[in-house]
Amino acid sequence: MATDRDLSNAGEEGRGLLSSDVVGWRDLPNKDQLFVLAVCRLSEPLSNVCLLPYIFYLVRSVLAPESTAPDPAADNAIDSRLAAEVSAYSGLLVASFPLAQFFVSLPWGRLSDMHGRKFSIVIGLAVSVVANAAFGFSRSFGALLFWRTLAGLANGNIGIMRTMTAEIVKERKYQTKAFLLLPLVFNSGMVFSLALGGILAEPGVSLPWLFGPRGLLNWCSNEAGVQWVIDFPYALPALMNACMLSVAFVLSVFWLRETLAGKEDDRDVGVLIGQVAVRWFTRVVLRRREATYMALKDAEEVLFEAIPVSGHRRSRSRIELEEMKEPWSELTTSLPAVVSPPPRPAQKRPPFRSIFTGRTIAALVSFGLLPLHNSAFMHIFPVYLSTPHAPSSSYANLLSFTGGLGLRSSTIGIWLGAFGIAGILLQLFIYPRMQARLGTLGVFKVSLIIFPAVYLLAPYLSVLPDEGRWAWTRWPALGTIVWGQIMARTMAIPSTVILVTEAAPAKNVLGTVHGAGNMLASLARAVGPAVGGAVYAAGVTEGVVGAVWWFYLVAVALMAAAWCWGVQSRKDADEEPDRS
Repeated sequence: MATDRDLSNAGEEGRGLLSSDVVGWRDLPNKDQLFVLAVCRLSEPLSNVCLLPYIFYLVRSVLAPESTAPDPAADNAIDSRLAAEVSAYSGLLVASFPLAQFFVSLPWGRLSDMHGRKFSIVIGLAVSVVANAAFGFSRSFGALLFWRTLAGLANGNIGIMRTMTAEIVKERKYQTKAFLLLPLVFNSGMVFSLALGGILAEPGVSLPWLFGPRGLLNWCSNEAGVQWVIDFPYALPALMNACMLSVAFVLSVFWLRETLAGKEDDRDVGVLIGQVAVRWFTRVVLRRREATYMALKDAEEVLFEAIPVSGHRRSRSRIELEEMKEPWSELTTSLPAVVSPPPRPAQKRPPFRSIFTGRTIAALVSFGLLPLHNSAFMHIFPVYLSTPHAPSSSYANLLSFTGGLGLRSSTIGIWLGAFGIAGILLQLFIYPRMQARLGTLGVFKVSLIIFPAVYLLAPYLSVLPDEGRWAWTRWPALGTIVWGQIMARTMAIPSTVILVTEAAPAKNVLGTVHGAGNMLASLARAVGPAVGGAVYAAGVTEGVVGAVWWFYLVAVALMAAAWCWGVQSRKDADEEPDRS
């Protein structure tokens, strides 16, 4: 039996744990649900960014199918007009996905607040599987645009996943770590998607040992290689996306639990089937026997059987038993009854207009300004890297020069993927320490200083030599630009999510607030690539490749930095009434 001293020590240990600032990944509650949610979060990076390394070549193959060069790096005859046209159309293709998200994000959020979170996630994943598979086999720009738009409509539930994170992990001491999970998965998905898209695009060229004339999968011994790969050179990345999203769909149906207050205890047939499947797998496949339980006899039966009786002494033993049972009765009647708590009733939602306070609006606008330039960079930079390198004669002065780096899609995918891994390491080990020291808003402000500096310097990669003695300088310069942008993005994305969550006036409207945030972010991710692609095309045509960097990306990044000073963290908001 525990003594008072033991209980006191246990209480001190519990208070120490609660006051601890350091929370490990193993300390997070409901890790199984967080894992399923993390797998579902892969839907957006797989559907959205996988095509970026090869989008220049994909759009070029649609607009100019007569072009037979494997990529522009090997065909310097491609004129600036075609490069500008490809840039503009690729911007529209990239923008269609977030534009579709914009129109459905808020309705999905409101629907999830009324009917539950799981439904929208399951339906979204199912549609994403179909849209990704069909996208890979599209041969016209209209078909590409349709299937990508459908994928965007299916991925309007990202705000709901953020809401589920807050509902799965309810204690504030765990939330900083938990809110890092979805951006961490997003970054991991981006790394994987970029590398996947770069390597699997045109597999007849990049993977000849599998799909080439003598490839292992060329079962028909076709002289040119696997026929369907030749006919649809960009289908393989999309098919891989569809397969991985199918896994996420199955996990969400059979293992993801509802988190909306008032519906948490509703019967879920999918989860019940999943539990049966786990039991079968454990018993049949792993051949592990489940723990069995035996009903224990009550105190009266145990005591009665423990007394040696025979024949005429049985009645006496029963009397002795009644006397011995009295202390047990006193003990059992003194224990409190264990009663299961009733299910929590659904909280009343505040009116729609009262949700968007001044603090909430400030956080949402800041949340939307970030992807306005970040998504434009994610589209423009791969296109810029794919654009053929201009001759040195095109360099006139520090502002008037054109051309890109002329890299292959596989090289672009590997470069972006490698630095994405660095971003994951930053998110795991550096961001929590910076957040603990500077606070969420402080880390966000640091990132907003890095963005404009990166955008200002990026186009000068074009003036570095691509051959000769100093050709090596291109690669460390490219690495510096990519590293700076990824570092700033890694610090900014989780910070904005936390700030929006803290700005919500009530927990039961988190779905609506995050839906509105996702709606603004989706609009920004649509406007950014579309405007950026158009400005980039105009700049290339006029011989000023830096136009989009200096007059769009830098301008928006400075606007976001200026707006950030009006955003309040939870600590600032809590201290404000005390000052008054």
